[in-house]
Amino acid sequence: MQLRILFVLLVLFSACKEEPATNPVSIQFRGETMGTYYAVTYSDTDARNFQQALDSVLQVINLEVSTYIPQSTISQFNQSETGLDLKVNYMEEMLKSSAPKEAQPADWHFARNYYLSQTIRDLVGPAFDPTVMPLVNYWGFGYTPHKAVSLVDSLAVDSLLRFVGFDKVQLNGALVTKPFSGVQLDFSAVAKGYAVDELGRFLEVHGIKDYLVEIGGEVRARGKSSRGDFWKIGINTPQEGAATTDFELLVNLEDKSLATSGNYRNFYEIDGMKYAHTINPASGYPERSQLLSASVFAEDCAIADGLATAFMVLGLEASKEKLTTLKGIDACLIYGESDGSLGVFVTPGIKKYIESVD
Repeated sequence: MQLRILFVLLVLFSACKEEPATNPVSIQFRGETMGTYYAVTYSDTDARNFQQALDSVLQVINLEVSTYIPQSTISQFNQSETGLDLKVNYMEEMLKSSAPKEAQPADWHFARNYYLSQTIRDLVGPAFDPTVMPLVNYWGFGYTPHKAVSLVDSLAVDSLLRFVGFDKVQLNGALVTKPFSGVQLDFSAVAKGYAVDELGRFLEVHGIKDYLVEIGGEVRARGKSSRGDFWKIGINTPQEGAATTDFELLVNLEDKSLATSGNYRNFYEIDGMKYAHTINPASGYPERSQLLSASVFAEDCAIADGLATAFMVLGLEASKEKLTTLKGIDACLIYGESDGSLGVFVTPGIKKYIESVD
């Protein structure tokens, strides 16, 4: 899953000691997770600092969905011959209560990422497929040592395609199965967005209504900033060499989540050919198209995260067509014109929230 970097434009004010205890205090902190950074900002009249608790949430999530942790739930599944017995029956737990909790049962996050992936696949079709892991490893973007492919072997790619297909993985009760040992899962296209949502829900459980959570550019915003306006986010200019502070657009997020996917940073070049980390599950090859970045707006960041990846596989025109069928989903698609300039497509639902960058 490619690195998607957004720059959060915040003006934060610390509370003065003379202020009444009822005035909200702006809390902010940063840390590291999922191979990148996270940043949390929120207002709280009790000035509570939840960083240690949120770090614990992130650790649990990683221990279930990170392919870089050998003992994680997903790694155990990937290394298994035919599947894995989970410690939770997700559907039974959901029937008990779907309300947000401070902590979830073991293997809950793995199961939740599986069902979220299923939901996204139902929305966009085979352009989104978490069983693409063997191909991601082959092309040097997975959990195996990162090494550029020096000579592309089409036969090797074809042989790996037989392990790809989300219908090959079944989750029934607490048992997740696969037909061959070579079938592997990769939730990287949804896991960061999911973790963002979980941190946001944790804050909500504790009564926090105004917050911004970000992990490596994936964000979830609720309420307003300490300035009293909506959270302002920058969408990077999707060009090689562009700084992380170079923005193509600014967006005011009103109770929305935002995730961006692009191929302009995480790639390598061999003999003049560029190979990016967005792998097309149908062809087995890195996807190359006119679409340079896809920023998706949705209520939950996990859905936005997965759709952004799928749009990079679908390309510009197919993504525009698909957006006409997705309720509650908006997007900003930045693409390359024939003359080398950048074009921008924005769905009607978010036009009023977008500002141009002078």
